[in-house]
Amino acid sequence: MAAFAQRKARRLARPDGSRKGGLDERAAPVVRLLNGRARFCTTSSCSGRLVLAQGRVADTESSRAPRKDCTWLMVTHEPCSGGDVMTALEKATGDVVFKFEPFVLHVLCQELQDAQLLHSVAVKSGFRNSGITVGRGGKIMMAVRSTHCLEVPLSQKGKLMVSKEYIEFLIHVANRKMEENIRRIDRFYKCLELALETAVGANTLPPEETGKDRSMYVRRRKRKSLQQQGMHTSLEGCNKELEPEDDTESSLDIFAEMMI
Repeated sequence: MAAFAQRKARRLARPDGSRKGGLDERAAPVVRLLNGRARFCTTSSCSGRLVLAQGRVADTESSRAPRKDCTWLMVTHEPCSGGDVMTALEKATGDVVFKFEPFVLHVLCQELQDAQLLHSVAVKSGFRNSGITVGRGGKIMMAVRSTHCLEVPLSQKGKLMVSKEYIEFLIHVANRKMEENIRRIDRFYKCLELALETAVGANTLPPEETGKDRSMYVRRRKRKSLQQQGMHTSLEGCNKELEPEDDTESSLDIFAEMMI
């Protein structure tokens, strides 16, 4: 426990190395909620963004940080308009890609059960691509990720390769994804807050009056059962709030609108 606390203190003392130099406003409540708990430490986050990037963007893959040969012509954490994109494209001199990147959060966890709790909340809140990794030194990292990304090339060597009508359609699709992303973040925060409160309550249950024939093993099993029941109940609300449609269905709905 002391080792994790020291690691967390060192991590949080580091200067923010992001291009923005601070937390995204929409991600800040989740980050502060987790860092306010002794068993969690956030290491990176992005609330989701729309990016118009010029350069070797296709080669960046999992990396969100822009490379030296990549320039951001536009970046916003809110829905955008066709005018915003067209104005940014006027500055294009190379290959340009329009991207929507959903919310992402990396959290260092003290124990595996802490990561499992966070993973359960994330998946039930709509972040189905979330996962847990355990390093050689026992470092447990939980990544909150989603699958509803978007990446479309728009220009080559400064020449626009698509019509303005297509760009308007593309922005409509991206804005819908951003709005869904915002809903998922709000849902995740509410469900996480409830799950953490439930977990703390289960871990601090007062010892029960037991006879000599009641073993410590039985009490521990009962306490664990109560904790699991509490977690299941708290996450049921997340399941009820989660929209049933997935990304494939959303795409079909969008293209169906075009055909009408």
